[in-house]
Amino acid sequence: MRILKNAVILLWRIWFYVLMGVPIILLFPLLLLFTSKEKFYPQFFVVARFWARIIIYGMGFRPKIEREEKPQKGRSYMFVANHTSMMDIMMMLHAVKNPFVFVGKKELTKIPLFGFFYKRTCILVDRNSMHSRKEVFNQAQRRLSQGVSICIFPEGGVPDDETVALDSFKDGAFRLAIEHQIPIVPLVFYDNKKRFSYTFFSGSPGKMRAKILSFFPTEAYAPEDKSKLKQEVREAILTELEAKPI
Repeated sequence: MRILKNAVILLWRIWFYVLMGVPIILLFPLLLLFTSKEKFYPQFFVVARFWARIIIYGMGFRPKIEREEKPQKGRSYMFVANHTSMMDIMMMLHAVKNPFVFVGKKELTKIPLFGFFYKRTCILVDRNSMHSRKEVFNQAQRRLSQGVSICIFPEGGVPDDETVALDSFKDGAFRLAIEHQIPIVPLVFYDNKKRFSYTFFSGSPGKMRAKILSFFPTEAYAPEDKSKLKQEVREAILTELEAKPI
């Protein structure tokens, strides 16, 4: 029985990569155009949201988004969320309409097809390089000045121990938000780890809940307050995760 179950999960996991790759191939000319210049990014973002929904629904997930507060059209924000699954990217794109740029790890550029456009549209960080982290900050500042929002998973990666509900946060997102005086928008992904974790022979179709929490204004914070703000946002996300267990 276990062999049969693992065989089904294997096919289902392979299907995930099919759903990732086929739309990119079909939309390749359009994606190439929209990633040729930064001014076309809002158009690329619309296509990316469509791609994310193909994957979410194609995998048999049923997304449900709650909102305590709604981002306003035309405003820049710092979106942050707990990070537990490859589906976090798709759910973030599904839940948020405001065009945003991901700050993500450089290693994802190695994924065929996806990596090509990921490299052209995201702000890449090599977490082992101090120079890379400084360059990320500079690029994020430039994109914010263009009126685009930023999305950062402040844990800095997915914890190796899947029993960890929420890892400690890095400073970068909060430093940027304070410097640019933009609100921080926390999102909570309740089911992504259960539905599609990094443990290969695991997961299943089903409900996938997310919630946009109340925003954290940054006008009252100075740069030296970034640690305080970081802890307040982390506590809000953790409290919500514990209040609605998987």
